[in-house]
Amino acid sequence: MAGTAELTNQTVDLLQALIRNQCVNDGTPESGQEVRNADLLATWLEGSGLDLQRYEPTPGRTSLVARIEGFDSSAPSLCLMGHTDVVPVSPEGWSRDPFGGELVDGEVWGRGAVDMLNLTAAQAVVFRSLADRGFRPRGDLIFFAVADEESGSAHGARWMADHEWDAIAADYVLTENGGLHSGNPDAPTIGMNVAEKGVAWRRLTVRGVPGHGSTPYRSDNALVKAAAVAQRLAGYSPDPHFHELWRAQVEAMGLPDEHRDQLLDEDRIDDYLAGLPRSPTGNGLAGHVHACTHTTFSPNVVVSPGKTNTIPDRVSLDVDIRTMPGDSTEEVAAHLREALGDLADEVETEILMDDSASSSRIDTALWDSLERAVNRPFPSARLNPQFIVGFTDSRVYREMGAVAYGAGLLSPAVSAGEFSRRFHGNDERIDVESLSLTAGLYLDVCEDLLG
Repeated sequence: MAGTAELTNQTVDLLQALIRNQCVNDGTPESGQEVRNADLLATWLEGSGLDLQRYEPTPGRTSLVARIEGFDSSAPSLCLMGHTDVVPVSPEGWSRDPFGGELVDGEVWGRGAVDMLNLTAAQAVVFRSLADRGFRPRGDLIFFAVADEESGSAHGARWMADHEWDAIAADYVLTENGGLHSGNPDAPTIGMNVAEKGVAWRRLTVRGVPGHGSTPYRSDNALVKAAAVAQRLAGYSPDPHFHELWRAQVEAMGLPDEHRDQLLDEDRIDDYLAGLPRSPTGNGLAGHVHACTHTTFSPNVVVSPGKTNTIPDRVSLDVDIRTMPGDSTEEVAAHLREALGDLADEVETEILMDDSASSSRIDTALWDSLERAVNRPFPSARLNPQFIVGFTDSRVYREMGAVAYGAGLLSPAVSAGEFSRRFHGNDERIDVESLSLTAGLYLDVCEDLLG
């Protein structure tokens, strides 16, 4: 079996190759082209004696599944799931080629380095290493390299769950994205993602009367109304709502008692957030804490068929709505009515995505295995279950009854603020120490849970 140094070097090499394949998912059916990374991973796994299955619901949107059969049908199965697509990039904001996959000063640079090709590479390397040594797990061990996570899973995990569930079914799942250290360095807490907000993407369409752009006086301009709709959504913030993991997350921040108490008080948290300074590089702590405790509305895309000299008769806004536990389709509609006020009757609403918040319990054998694996390099650490504000393919597995965690293991030198800014941001990169720790984590969990 490969040693730690070899596993690390292999993970670095594979991550660089995955980045260079440029599987950019812009949300259109023809984008992504994850077939490139599926081919790469299939080549990596070939020769291991494993049966590889490919699934392509849409041309180029390929997912890959490999399996090491367990010998005990009553034992739990484990899936290592990593997505192979990445979000678009603006190269002018980068210090280096975003698809160069360069290794510079102990860090691998490139789009997808943290979201989540680093984990996908580590999973594939560990899976191949176990297969090469003839590992016989009690329950099935599955590697699932999945397409289309970045744009809602319709060509990936959602399609697989609806059409090929038996190929990917598992009791337990490890996917993106945990492993950040916080608190006392001598006895740190290390976050693992066990719950996430829901996603309720909506397309809001407003209509007007077409006309010539040279005579705008008293015109019924759909774009002007759409701008008012966007402004109201941007200014809308519903009351805070604390989930069951919030207290533990706040206590792990290591804040002064006065600040901690305000963050744990639904009557005071909004005033506390309003008083925090703005970050020059993003919305910082205030934005994160607000997203953890509120349903949020972000109008991000304008869709219009018009041209410069024509007053538009139809404009659509695509709104990214992230919901708290308990929010349903009806609650989202009520939020929109409240936010828009007298404009609500002017808006037609189309549901683009409508997945509820999801969570997994932690009184499981997988959680215990994760804790033991983390304690090998960090004996004094304890796990801290996290509620994340983004969405992952975990939600698909949770809907099917599986327990899914976002799990990695990062270097203690990686700061939470800097790490979060690299998600979908400029100069995305991951350090080699974190790659090594994550590969070790996956290896230890597989051996502990299934060995």
